[in-house]
Amino acid sequence: MTSSVSAHALRAPMQTPSGRQPGVLPVLPRVTLVIGGARSGKSAYAETLIADASAPNGPRPLYIATAEARDPEMRERIALHRERRGALWETVEEPLHLAGALVAGGGRAVLVDCLTLWLTNHLLAGRDLAVERERLIATLNALNGPVVLIANEVGLGIVPDNALARVFRDEAGLLNQAVARAAGRVVFMAAGLPLIMKDETLRTDR
Repeated sequence: MTSSVSAHALRAPMQTPSGRQPGVLPVLPRVTLVIGGARSGKSAYAETLIADASAPNGPRPLYIATAEARDPEMRERIALHRERRGALWETVEEPLHLAGALVAGGGRAVLVDCLTLWLTNHLLAGRDLAVERERLIATLNALNGPVVLIANEVGLGIVPDNALARVFRDEAGLLNQAVARAAGRVVFMAAGLPLIMKDETLRTDR
């Protein structure tokens, strides 16, 4: 694992890199995982990564939203995310069949927001979480990319007091580990600041 911090980690989220040459796109691995707590700046930072790596006259990047508007608060959150994204993105809402949506993206730059809600949807639907996790990882390994996936870190607090919450916490941790292994870059977000935890594009031993 590389401990060096890339240029992405040194700039604030949603800023355009200075000194970028026309037609020169930032290096973005085939798979990137952006992980952190609630309101840590994950979505804004991940959107910046995809926007910076998208050719100005190329196809619109794909935004795969896994949230389901189950209550007024979630509907408001979804509306705020849509307003911030603007017209740059093509949005696909897919709460369950994430692997299929990734394949259907046709090789475009893709942002998945977020893996944790996708896991929640499968848990509530009574799906086999291990099977769904393995299907997702197999799909990620076969993609040409780039794809950026957002996930919540839910294991840093106290142990939940009920069995369902403990299952969710454990399954979220297993999913995050599996995706991190498949990813070429893993970024941990805290207070809007990115920390590069893994970046295979910085390796010098190849």
